[in-house]
Amino acid sequence: MNLSCYVAGKATASNRQIVIKSPYSGKTVGSVALAGREQTDAAVLSALNQREHLTRFQRAEILEQARRHLEIRSEEFARLITGESGLCIRETRYEVGRALDVLRFAAMEALRDDGEIFSCDISPQGKARKIFTLREPLGCAVCITPFNHPLNTVVHKLAPAIAAGTPVILKPSDKTPLVAIKFAELLYEAGLPGPRLSVLLGATAEVAEPLVQDPRVDVVSFTGSVAVGKRIAAIAGYKKLVLELGGNDPLIVLDDADLDTAVTLAAEGSYRNSGQRCTAVKRILVQESVAEEFTRRLVGKTKEYICGDPMDEITRVGTVIDEPAAIHLEKVVQEAVAAGAKVLIGGGRRGAQLEPTVIAKVPRDCRMVTCESFGPLAPVLTVKDLDDAITLANSTEYGLSAGVVTNSLDKAIQAVKSLRCGTVNINEVPGFRVENSPFGGIKDSGLGIKEGVIDAMKCFSFVKTFSLPL
Repeated sequence: MNLSCYVAGKATASNRQIVIKSPYSGKTVGSVALAGREQTDAAVLSALNQREHLTRFQRAEILEQARRHLEIRSEEFARLITGESGLCIRETRYEVGRALDVLRFAAMEALRDDGEIFSCDISPQGKARKIFTLREPLGCAVCITPFNHPLNTVVHKLAPAIAAGTPVILKPSDKTPLVAIKFAELLYEAGLPGPRLSVLLGATAEVAEPLVQDPRVDVVSFTGSVAVGKRIAAIAGYKKLVLELGGNDPLIVLDDADLDTAVTLAAEGSYRNSGQRCTAVKRILVQESVAEEFTRRLVGKTKEYICGDPMDEITRVGTVIDEPAAIHLEKVVQEAVAAGAKVLIGGGRRGAQLEPTVIAKVPRDCRMVTCESFGPLAPVLTVKDLDDAITLANSTEYGLSAGVVTNSLDKAIQAVKSLRCGTVNINEVPGFRVENSPFGGIKDSGLGIKEGVIDAMKCFSFVKTFSLPL
C-alpha cells in the first residue's frame, strides 16, 4: 500500500517516504510519501482561501455518507489498524465501531442550532432589543493525533471540525499514518471539498512545528504525550489550544465492592488496547481487607487475556506500538521488582509484545505508578480506606479519569467531589464515555478544555453576538 499526503484533496508527490512495518511480524504494511515545508505552507493557504460554503445539511450529509462508507468497509479498516499498530483485531473492530458513533453524532450535531436569545428589557438600563448568538467556523484548524487510536482520534477531531464548518490540516502519527490517510480519502469520496482537509506527514521542523507556530492557524488540537503538549503550548503563540495529554488513571476498589465486577473492570481497564490508552487503568488501589482476594481473582482473570498474533480471533492482547516501547515497559517492571514488588503473572516479552502483567506489593514511589505506564500492566497497591485512596490517586501530576468500585452512595459522592480529575466513573472503568459527552483532564492531562463531539465543535468555532431592535 503506497499512499501520499494530501494538500487540499490532491495527492502530493515526493521522493521521500516513510515505510510502516507491523510491530508483530516486522513485515511492511505500507508506505507514505512525505510532505515538506512547501506543502505545509500550501495547506494553510488552501484552508484560508477556500470559499465554498457548506450548509448545515450538506455538512451532515457528508458526515453521514462517510459513516456509511466506513461501515461498509469496517473490516478493511480494522485490519489496516491491526497491521500498522499491532493491536488485536478484537480491539480494532471496536475502534471502527466507535468511529462510526463519532460520525453519527457529528452529523446530528451539524444540524443542531445552539444559538441563544437574550431579551434586553430586563433591567432599568435595558431597552427594547434582543441579543442573539450564533456560531461561526474558524479559518484554519490544525489537528495532531497519536498512534494508540489511529482511527478514532482522527475521527474525533475531523468530524467535529467538519460539522462546525472549519477547514482542517491533519498531522497523524508517523507510526500509524495509513488508516488516517485512508479515512481522509473516504471523506473526499463522501463529498468533502478538498480545500477543507489536508493531511501532512513529514519532519517535525517542516510540518508540525511550522503549523503550530503559524499565526494564521486559529486552533491547534493535539492528543499525545505531556512533553509534546507542553512544547506546543510553549511555541504556539496567540491561538486556541486543545491539549489532551497523558493519564495515570486509578481504579479504586473499596471493601464493599462486588469483587467480580471489580476484577473485570481492572482487567478490561488495564489490558484493552494493549494498555495503550490515556484512560487505561494504570494503578489499582485496593482496600487492605479485600486486597488478597481481589488479587487472587485478578490473576485468574488475566489468564483469559491471550497474548498472540493480533490477527488471530482468539487473541485479546496484541503488541504495543514497537519493540522500544515494550523494552521500556519491561524495565519499568524490573525496577518495581527491585523495589520490592512481585510479578504474579505475565511479564514476558517477545519483540513488541508484552504479556498482561499483574504486579503486587508495588511501592507508591516507583516509576510504574508515579508516571504513565503505557502498556498492559496491572499494578496493585493497597490502601487503608477511601481517604487514603483519594490522597494516593491525587498524588501524581496527572488528572484525567478515575474509576471507583463501591456499593455505597455516600462513598461514591465523596469520591466524585474529592478526586482531582476530569472524569470519575462509579462501578465502571475510568475511560467510560460516549462519543458526544465531554472528555478531558486537568493538571498534566490537559488544560481543562473538553473534547467529545459537542465540546469539540465549540473549540472549532467561535460565538458571534448581534442585537436587533425588538
